[in-house]
Amino acid sequence: MIEWLLINTGLLVTAYFLGSIPTGYAIGRWFYGVDMLAEGSGSTGATNILRTLGKFPALLVLLIDILKGTLAVLLVFWIYSLSFTSELATHAGIQHPDILQYWIAASSGLIVIIGHTKSIWIGWKGGKSVASSLGVLFALDWKLALATLGIFALVLAISRIVSLSSIFGAIGIAILMIITGEPLPYQIFAIAGGIYVIWRHRTNIDRILKGTEPKLGEKLTTQIQ
Repeated sequence: MIEWLLINTGLLVTAYFLGSIPTGYAIGRWFYGVDMLAEGSGSTGATNILRTLGKFPALLVLLIDILKGTLAVLLVFWIYSLSFTSELATHAGIQHPDILQYWIAASSGLIVIIGHTKSIWIGWKGGKSVASSLGVLFALDWKLALATLGIFALVLAISRIVSLSSIFGAIGIAILMIITGEPLPYQIFAIAGGIYVIWRHRTNIDRILKGTEPKLGEKLTTQIQ
């Protein structure tokens, strides 16, 4: 039982540390000498990187942040596929480890996006979890991840506002998870993760309502903490 608990605890801790890798901050500091926590919105995510440093570093940050979320969940599926893990589950009296892995995968997904926003390496700050959330979705169900990306792209094409597109994507995936009958842990991840992403965009929502939210390619006129 102890070994079984250690494995699952280790997966969740690993998810946090994967999420907490401060990709945008590191690229800004190491390659451009810029402290992203003091630039633009203060976010280390791809959107603020785009406004501050340009397209290439923003694309790099986006891809790495997506990968963080994907790896955190794929690691769960890989560990649970090992015969060693199945034997430990049997000895621990776990009758349905295949069902439990859904819960651990969804929990790892939530933890990795929290780690992205609350990185231990940069004073519990970070991005807004959109890219990492998408990465988690690719690992859980790539078809729904593409559908969510489609919602994001459609809203972005119409509004040219990244934050609004992210909010619609967060709402859309929660609805899609439910209507397609995905496992309950996945539905809970989509709802809880969506709420968290929207909450992280609360200052953006305020600016959207005021009509001051910058569109794609525009910069913030003042720094927002």
